[in-house]
Amino acid sequence: MSSPPAPVPAGEEQPAAATKYVLITGGVVSGLGKGVTASSVGVVLKACGLRVTCIKIDPYLNTDAGTMSPFEHGEVFVLDDGGEVDLDLGNYERFIDVTLTRDNNITTGKIYQSVIEKERKGDYLGKTVQVIPHVTDEIKQWIQSVSSVPVDGQTRPADVCVIELGGTVGDIESMPFIEALRQLSFSLGKENFCLIHVSLVPVLGVVGEQKTKPTQHSVRELRALGLTPDLLACRSAQPLIGSVKEKLSQFCHVPVENILNIHDVPNLWHVPLILRNQKAHEAIIKQLNLAGSAGQPELRDWTEMAESYDNLKNSVKIALVGKYTNLTDSYLSVVKALLHASVACSLKPSIQWIAASDLEDATAINTPDAHAKAWETLKGSACILIPGGFGDRGISGMILAAKYARENKVPYLGICLGMQISVIEMSKHVLGMADADSEEFNKDAPNHVVMYMPEVSKTHMGNTMRLGCRRTFFRNPDCLASKLYGSPPHVDERHRHRYEVNPSFVPMLEKAGLHFVGCDKSGNRMEIVELQDHPFYVGVQFHPEFKSRPRRPSPPFTGLIMAATKQLGTISNTSNGYVEASE
Repeated sequence: MSSPPAPVPAGEEQPAAATKYVLITGGVVSGLGKGVTASSVGVVLKACGLRVTCIKIDPYLNTDAGTMSPFEHGEVFVLDDGGEVDLDLGNYERFIDVTLTRDNNITTGKIYQSVIEKERKGDYLGKTVQVIPHVTDEIKQWIQSVSSVPVDGQTRPADVCVIELGGTVGDIESMPFIEALRQLSFSLGKENFCLIHVSLVPVLGVVGEQKTKPTQHSVRELRALGLTPDLLACRSAQPLIGSVKEKLSQFCHVPVENILNIHDVPNLWHVPLILRNQKAHEAIIKQLNLAGSAGQPELRDWTEMAESYDNLKNSVKIALVGKYTNLTDSYLSVVKALLHASVACSLKPSIQWIAASDLEDATAINTPDAHAKAWETLKGSACILIPGGFGDRGISGMILAAKYARENKVPYLGICLGMQISVIEMSKHVLGMADADSEEFNKDAPNHVVMYMPEVSKTHMGNTMRLGCRRTFFRNPDCLASKLYGSPPHVDERHRHRYEVNPSFVPMLEKAGLHFVGCDKSGNRMEIVELQDHPFYVGVQFHPEFKSRPRRPSPPFTGLIMAATKQLGTISNTSNGYVEASE
């Protein structure tokens, strides 16, 4: 288990100024966009010249998100240090452009495990270990220790730590965290702690009146727990009218100028601009007494990015063939990476969601309409992407999609499982090994072209995969993938997998035209494949989506979009890994 970083010992150099805190809580209902709000607050404060870090608190008992179902919790986001964390940390990294650690995601499981370990070691010897003070003290120590760790490449702690408390105020699971945060706000003082409460202002029925009562009750419950909001961030479909803000101010004890309205927008890049326009930064800076350190927000680049997306006219159809397509948050980072790459090519992404099982022959018998629609969608798309996943459901459909892309010269990108699918497909249909399979799907198959990695545990599931940022070396400097990255000798990307291509079959596959152009430092673990005589058929064992940023799109995704729109042409290398192309 990861323990919080140790505080600076007494007598050693202390930070010039203590980190201040902005806490984001939510009320009324879940799913209001606390993560986007927290990320946007970070963007605006960073634009004011302040250094920002983030913490996400998840009140579930899991120690991390690694073993949670994508259907239940959305994607598992992977950090450089191998942390498997909540998808909101992906939002923080993409919006604020920082590199977080596993300790920036606090869970009830981590806190209780740490407390129990201390109890077993005798740290509480003679004491009755209780939620208060021992659990709450552990939460406070964790927050203060993690917030002192720089996440932007500098050596000093951040000026502001934005904390998002998951769930909804009143949930029994979050009570120890609420109490710890109450104690923390009291001990730090008002000028070091700012609370933003995100709430819903719904419109009911045909009357069209914006209702404030849910927010009033939510704030009342928060105040009963000892926390008083300094700002309200009200979610609504349409902008709030003036009388609604005045009513909220009167009954929630929040100044009118501190009542923010985050209404629905064309794209999420507008949210920081909404906060800027409503002077959220001024209220936060005033509350935290940071006027001497902060300037006016510089968001010209962000404004251009948000507005340019709204003005895009053309789109590109991308077939995403996956296992968890019923919940798009399961592939959130993939969706964002496609967005970044498409915008870089002056296009809007039009993602065509295809359940892999709908492509299978069995579906043609049981639900022929779904089968026909899935194939029609696949054939009508400009490119095909198969993302990561686990388990054997839908694998036959993915193999058929990869086969279609290979035979019909359709641009194809396989990520993690998607790369393994391309290897299985080639083995079956080109090498003639009908029984070729992955050890994950069929342990008794005679030809395991994809095998279990020998160093990975077969008995424990949590935190046992090959995780985090790993180095991939290019075996062929003239390969397409290398050129997309700007022709470096190696690239560092994040991984999350238990299975790998069986090196015994690599010579046969390369002879058939599937070239393994990237590997790990040992030279035996294959990381990147390319198909010869194909406009774009690339598979990567890593997850490039996790490091994609709005202004630094992931090269494999950019290559896919360029190939889909016939922009790939001649690639010219650039020092920062961007790609430029012409017909």
